[in-house]
Amino acid sequence: MNHRVYLEIGAKKVFACSVDWPGWCRSAKTEEAALDALAEYAPRYRVIAERAGLDFAPGDPAVVERVKGDSTTDFGAISAVPDFDREPVDAPEAARTAALARAAWAVFAEVAAASPEELRKGPRGGGRDRDKMVAHVVEAERAYARKVGVRHKPFTDEAGLTALRADITRVLSQPSDAFPPGGEGWPVRYAARRVIWHVADHIWEMEDRRM
Repeated sequence: MNHRVYLEIGAKKVFACSVDWPGWCRSAKTEEAALDALAEYAPRYRVIAERAGLDFAPGDPAVVERVKGDSTTDFGAISAVPDFDREPVDAPEAARTAALARAAWAVFAEVAAASPEELRKGPRGGGRDRDKMVAHVVEAERAYARKVGVRHKPFTDEAGLTALRADITRVLSQPSDAFPPGGEGWPVRYAARRVIWHVADHIWEMEDRRM
């Protein structure tokens, strides 16, 4: 069975994103290279999928949609909303997506706990160290949450993070008509992909940059 993928095409970068496995997205300079990068990261995404209790056996990629990217795409983050994100989300998909989000957060916490505070710098000397990366992920989620109607004031404690993620999970776990009530323009399916991709992307960055 083919693995459905869509391509988000910017001027400088292309993202290949799984339709069926939210958050499994990789970028490169061309469509072919992006698809190769997606396949290369399948074993790393499997860690999240299996933590969620799901069998991960994607087939060969089949491109089902191409969407135009923007400056955010070229900066290095998924941005475009494909057409199928505007379709309703049923109960089985919602439950599966929520499980993947919880799994990504759990793996991220474990990788952070096993990583040193100082991470190896990139080829140009850039990159956040561990604690700043963790804070960045949390603050991004607080911003993403507003897009689906979840609003939390800034916090610095574990209780605040637990409450935020519980509310995000509540939205992701419910069937919906694509757009949640009280949100700021993101379909639930896109919000889930963005949240899980951002966590996964930093899991893999942290693993790759351990001293």
